[in-house]
Amino acid sequence: MVSKSFLHKEAYTAPGNTESSQSEELPLYTSYTWQRRNSLRWKKCLLACITVFAFLRFRHKFYRSTAPSVRNPAYLIIAEHGAVASENKRCSDVGVELMKDGGNAVDAAIGAAFCIGVVNMFSSGIGGGGFMTVRIPPRAPNASSEVYVVDFRETAPGFSNTTMFSGNPLSAKFGGLSVAVPGEIRGFEEAHRRWGSLPWNRLIQPSVDLAKQWTVDAELARRIQTYSRLMLEKDDWRTIFAPNGKPLVEGQTIRRASYARTLSILASDGPDAFYKGPIADALVRKIQETGGIMTHADLEDYAVKVERALLGTYRDKKVYTSKAPTSGPVLLHMLNLIERFDLAREGRTGLNVHRIVEAQKFGFAARTRIGDPAFALNNSILVAEMPTKEFADLIAVNLTDDHTHSVEYYNPEFDIVTDHGTSHTSAIDNQGMAVSLTTTVNLVFGSLVLDPETGIILNDEMDDFSTPGFPNKFGLWPSPYNYPEPGKRPLSSIAPTIMEHGDGSFYLAVGGSGGSRIFPSIFQAILNLDWGLDVSEAIEYGRVHDQLLPMEVDVDDTLPNDLVGFLRDRGHNVTVKPISRVAAVVQAVLQKDGVIFAASDSRKNGIAAGY
Repeated sequence: MVSKSFLHKEAYTAPGNTESSQSEELPLYTSYTWQRRNSLRWKKCLLACITVFAFLRFRHKFYRSTAPSVRNPAYLIIAEHGAVASENKRCSDVGVELMKDGGNAVDAAIGAAFCIGVVNMFSSGIGGGGFMTVRIPPRAPNASSEVYVVDFRETAPGFSNTTMFSGNPLSAKFGGLSVAVPGEIRGFEEAHRRWGSLPWNRLIQPSVDLAKQWTVDAELARRIQTYSRLMLEKDDWRTIFAPNGKPLVEGQTIRRASYARTLSILASDGPDAFYKGPIADALVRKIQETGGIMTHADLEDYAVKVERALLGTYRDKKVYTSKAPTSGPVLLHMLNLIERFDLAREGRTGLNVHRIVEAQKFGFAARTRIGDPAFALNNSILVAEMPTKEFADLIAVNLTDDHTHSVEYYNPEFDIVTDHGTSHTSAIDNQGMAVSLTTTVNLVFGSLVLDPETGIILNDEMDDFSTPGFPNKFGLWPSPYNYPEPGKRPLSSIAPTIMEHGDGSFYLAVGGSGGSRIFPSIFQAILNLDWGLDVSEAIEYGRVHDQLLPMEVDVDDTLPNDLVGFLRDRGHNVTVKPISRVAAVVQAVLQKDGVIFAASDSRKNGIAAGY
């Protein structure tokens, strides 16, 4: 039974139905969201606008958007035994070498992720956290696979409270107060303990060697230039990224000696060395020096969660993805909405692109109900309904082919959090074990706090919580499901996904990075495969993105003009942007007729590897 309180407020009557639903009492959340006293609302909106302006002024001190767009060609990797698709070729190669050395997909994904934390430290690293979806192949004939999700999302420190950012919302974005308890090392430890085959230190050693010295790649060069003033004006950063008084450029040598030493300790002493002892001492000291509240107890008490993956279906495929507080339930909801249309037969028409946008808008509205299910105010019944076919049936009556609608039509309950950053790796081995792994430090370079003793760049994951009493810059109020509380995990756009054919054989491991664009990009890559594209073409094809606010459809400039025109004719506020901008990127591995195909998104200069 689907709860009516979760539906669009006009969902009870299909278009053209003569029975009106307007006499029904609106759910309580409607009055909570919209029936505020106008005077209080406008005062807080004004304060929020001033705060946002101040943030932009501050961020501009360290940030320049003048870096050139650098985009390498896309590559489709064809392999026989195994493949790894990460956002950096060095790291894809690291993963494949681990497989060749006897490792499995879990070993390969962890090794590649450690590597990403070295060379693409602006996206992820051991100062952050994430989620890993793991497919264990059938152990016997006629048996089914098992798919699990390892949740190593960062958690709010023990002294957190719901109003901790109300006096200064910018402190959720950078500085020590923005740092949540890192979970990456514990997550990798748990996955390796359960399913890894190589020794722990073997997974880390390639990254130890790399951190000592390597050459700057195109993507890192772009981020260094973009944040050049930070690199020049902050001692902790200048030592690494501008050692001679000038920001490093592509091809120059870069060294992270402290980080190499930290990784070496973790390789020899094990994961506990991160959460207690000298490394923990240094992290707590740096976080508190920069305004944070994290303690040794927070690090020592951090715990990973492991559970069966959320299972849904899309046409003739099984879809395994992550549960709340990720956006896996939203991805399934969007697939449930769009599968009622015969996209494969009809082709990529303007009408079908319009339908994809509308499914996204209902998806983002549903996402506003998600929070950490471990907490009392968690909307658990509503979130459980979200990925079901029954819920999609009720929402689908609101899909209109002739025009789009204003934000209120989709009935978002509260503020729409926009998160950022992130790195994704997909892997498959010769036994059919597959991994979809997404890790993050949130914003680019996380909290902008770099501990010089350990070389660790710390996350600003507290920014993924909502701040009570402060509407966002678009005037929407925050979500009580996503307020910070001690030990709570914030809402995430992450959705690491594995798909199987109806007979249980492996089909696809896919995921992405890019904040709120993650699950819509995964969604579109899956649909592109239905249109007959290979996995690289499916990733590279131009995308559309509409997250309700701001009220625009963001369209890649490679999308055909007739499709863009159709969207405008349907009332969409279309903004065309260069595909080479820093947006969402997708990594995927796919198996067809016994052949493995892997691809990394050229938007971030990624290249997959296989053997």
